Amino acid sequence: MASEYTTSEYIKHHLTNASMCSTDNGIAFNAQCADAGFWTWHIDTLGWSIGLGLLFLFLFRSAAKKATTGVPTKWQAFVEMVIEFVDDNVKSTFHGKSDLIAPLALTIFVWVLLMNLMDLVPVDVIPMISGLIGETFFGVDAHHVYNKAVPTTDLNLTFALALGVFVLIIFYSIKIKGVGGFIKELTMQPFNHPAFIPVNFILETVTLLARPLSLALRLFGNLYASELIFILIATIGYFQLPLHFAWAVFHILVLPLQAFIFMMLTIVYLSLASEDH
Repeated sequence: MASEYTTSEYIKHHLTNASMCSTDNGIAFNAQCADAGFWTWHIDTLGWSIGLGLLFLFLFRSAAKKATTGVPTKWQAFVEMVIEFVDDNVKSTFHGKSDLIAPLALTIFVWVLLMNLMDLVPVDVIPMISGLIGETFFGVDAHHVYNKAVPTTDLNLTFALALGVFVLIIFYSIKIKGVGGFIKELTMQPFNHPAFIPVNFILETVTLLARPLSLALRLFGNLYASELIFILIATIGYFQLPLHFAWAVFHILVLPLQAFIFMMLTIVYLSLASEDH
């Protein structure tokens, strides 16, 4: 597929999301959405992320329904290992009391991991299939069909995940400390004197906002760079296989690590929000 484009066109095509927007003339797609403004939907990101989320629910629910107290199946044993791994990290890190944190941590870890693992799919497979479907059934030139299969390479998705965590940080801060306690935390730390309230507020607000920002940018930056390198390797042509294999083996470790870091930082931030000073 790389031979059909120049190198820059090939890279741009693989890094472009399938977009949908609403215009004065109705629903528009991709290049027609350039001037559509803020409300442009990345339908490939939405499709893959929702689909992988449903896959996670289906797989874990099926394991729960078929679970036995006797000798477990391999899949049941694997699911139990994942749950125990997440539960141990929650118990050692989260110091408050909440029935939400462990299921939330499990969901974040497995969902982000599944989205990250899409990075191991050869970069030409899904765009090629999408192009063939577009040409065959919709009469669309394959060059104008886009499909980014790694949702975590889309900054919109990583920010959406981080904003969800940020809302929970605010919720637990107010729930545990009360509105007054939360305001006092923002205005009376680190310098516990009324004269330093403006300075404290600026410092604490920057710290508070840096948490979701760092969550979103860390995950996006690592996965975007990884996908870009896979795409660059694919431009080499017939000599790409050894490099592709080596980079993929390396990412068998990196992709779970990024999901683990996102989960652990979420637990840490919610634990800090749940502390009653």
